[in-house]
Amino acid sequence: MPDGKGLMDERTHIFAGSASIQLAKLICDYLNVPLARSETRVFSDGETWVKIDENVRGAQCFVIQSTSTPVNEHLMELLMMIDALRRASADSITAVIPYFGYARQDRKEQGRVALSAKLVANLLTTSGADRVLTMDLHAGQIQGFFDIPVDHLYASPVLVKHVQELNVPDLVVVSPDVGSVRRARHYAECLDVPLVIIDKRRPKPNVSEVMNVIGDVEGCHAFLFDDLIDTGGTICNAVEVLKRNGAKDVYAACTHGVLSGPACERLAASELKKLFVTNSIEPCEDKCRRIRMEVVSVAPLLGEAIRRISKNQSVSALFM
Repeated sequence: MPDGKGLMDERTHIFAGSASIQLAKLICDYLNVPLARSETRVFSDGETWVKIDENVRGAQCFVIQSTSTPVNEHLMELLMMIDALRRASADSITAVIPYFGYARQDRKEQGRVALSAKLVANLLTTSGADRVLTMDLHAGQIQGFFDIPVDHLYASPVLVKHVQELNVPDLVVVSPDVGSVRRARHYAECLDVPLVIIDKRRPKPNVSEVMNVIGDVEGCHAFLFDDLIDTGGTICNAVEVLKRNGAKDVYAACTHGVLSGPACERLAASELKKLFVTNSIEPCEDKCRRIRMEVVSVAPLLGEAIRRISKNQSVSALFM
């Protein structure tokens, strides 16, 4: 990947919401630019207040903010930062959302439910965003919910390179469910290893039950790939069934380590050898120690995308 240092225009400003300060600093280090100044306060009644502490009139602005837990607070902060930049006469505003919350509410599986992913897309557009840069959406069709350009990056180049450097022998890539087969097949092709599929039935949200393993894992080291890990049920069930079918060590990698609710306890108690996540969501050092987790940075990938957008260059070369 090209080195982005020293290639940014002085009228480009990169701001960070409170959910992604460390990632934004790493991106700024890659681009060799300072992090633009802004303030966020939360009043005693829960209201959020933001202020932009830079002159952004006529400037290209990027706001980096994952809508991770607490999702609603971080989403509101992002919307208010975009609104503040618009009212300060910024020339263009790109919402950089490494983890796009509400992405799992992308369709109506039953009557009278909100299509929340579409609602969030509308809110971002209404607040004043001109473009969205995001990564590994849970459902790719969410790009079509926007009436503004969306650059959808994939963490696979970063994760594949990291797995290759591990030099794990007798490796097989495992899809934790049928819905992740396309993603897992891509990883298997990049790593040139066999693909195994776990057939899973989900009786209700956040509860999963593994049914079958399609493929051979006997004597192999298994690597599970998914876009996110939330409560950890899917991964832990997959680890259990893979070990039961003769797999040696089981690893897992995902783009977004949501790790909510009982996830840490489940993963710590499982036979998972190691979990690899990106820093699309700010990692917690305590969680890293408790569940044998290693963080892989996507800052250079996002930084290069930001550089290309600011220079009106193609971003598609970063897709994989």
